[in-house]
Amino acid sequence: MQRSLEQRMAIKFCVKLEKSAAETMPMLKKAFGVDCLSDRQIFRWHKAFAEGREDVNDENCAGRPSTSSSDDNVKRVRDLLNTDRRLSVRLISETLDITKTIVHEIVSESLGMRKEC
Repeated sequence: MQRSLEQRMAIKFCVKLEKSAAETMPMLKKAFGVDCLSDRQIFRWHKAFAEGREDVNDENCAGRPSTSSSDDNVKRVRDLLNTDRRLSVRLISETLDITKTIVHEIVSESLGMRKEC
């Protein structure tokens, strides 16, 4: 992350010096070596700064909403486990229509439960 932030600052600097993206690329590759951004990313950032962008940080990505492990789902899993503690993650997942990974996360992290033999 820090390396790409430095590279974006360098790209912004080159834009301010009125260097083209084609001129900027070899300079970045020489300065950062194998850690250099891809050609596509260099061109993308160069274009953004040339069009007036000032911020070198990434924009927040919408991504996938984290509603699956909501308080409501935690309560539903807790209530189901209170009826029978021997239920498997797969069975809870199928019963409540929540993915297995989310159920596992709720059981292990939110409810602090673990398998004991």
